Amino acid sequence: MSELHHFGWYAASIKKHLPQDVFKPVPARLFGGLAYLTIVIGSFLLIGLFDLHLLLNLALSFIIGASFAGMGFLGHEILHGTVVRKPWLRDILGAIAFWPLSTGPKLWRKWHNITHHVHTQHGDDDPDAWPTLEKISKMKGFRLVYRLPLRIRATFSFASLAIQFTAHSLKMFTVYIKEFKPRKQPAVLFQTLAPWITWIGLLFIIGFQNWLFAFLIPLLIGNFIVMAYISTNHRLNPLVPVNDPLANSLSVTVPKWVNVIHFNFSYHTEHHLFPGMSSKYYPLVKEHIKSMWPERYHEMPMAKALKALWQTPRVYFDDNELVDPRKAETYGSLGNGLDPSNIQSRSYKD
Repeated sequence: MSELHHFGWYAASIKKHLPQDVFKPVPARLFGGLAYLTIVIGSFLLIGLFDLHLLLNLALSFIIGASFAGMGFLGHEILHGTVVRKPWLRDILGAIAFWPLSTGPKLWRKWHNITHHVHTQHGDDDPDAWPTLEKISKMKGFRLVYRLPLRIRATFSFASLAIQFTAHSLKMFTVYIKEFKPRKQPAVLFQTLAPWITWIGLLFIIGFQNWLFAFLIPLLIGNFIVMAYISTNHRLNPLVPVNDPLANSLSVTVPKWVNVIHFNFSYHTEHHLFPGMSSKYYPLVKEHIKSMWPERYHEMPMAKALKALWQTPRVYFDDNELVDPRKAETYGSLGNGLDPSNIQSRSYKD
């Protein structure tokens, strides 16, 4: 791996080449959120008021789930302050956008903006980083899991993408609630519980079968779509002592229309360089990165990144390698010998 640089070093190098307008909020992004909200409410009404065929209900479930994911991507952008700047309005709109995924704005900003972005892929300080071999060796439950063959673990890991965002969000609540000042903790608790009260209340209003199609299945779909991106953001990259986005982050490529409906969430390295910039302008940032540091920039098609995740373990060994404890084999990470087109392992006892 080449010499590491802090994200501020890259940002300063690029910023002087960018027009000042790219640092202004883009409230027009809210029209996308309004479209998603309209689709969700309309689909709820169709499922709740009409006795639809099973296949039509499933189709609506997928549409709602995709909308849940799209709202989550917009919520992520809103809570970075790139859509509106007034804190009270930012938090209200962010809460609405994250309501389907049941994540409160205060918790999200503490967990994601303040902690993850500042300590990205730091083995001890990033709440989203995967553990090292040393850490899992002290966790009895994890040791049992890692006795399973890699392909079986990978299959279960991919299936778990359908619940991972929701599960991790609840875990982050338990981790960070005590770090808020006592006077702010009730608001954080309310923001966490209110969406769940809404969704459980919906169950009693429309009945279990309709709720299954209107919320539960869409929640699983929304989780999977969101986590398909999040799982590629950093999990193939090394753990690093310096927050270097060109070393610790991966941008994936998807069709242009997917970038439109997902608010350019695929541009993840760009996001870590300029989290306060609307993702609308990330293609411009990407052009500058690729012209200035083409050998350091990591990108690949989404499908290829997911396949690489399935073929490699999620435990770190010496920060730069991934290790399968069961077979004592290591795999490179991006920038450290990992070739996604030809994934090879070696014994770490060599």
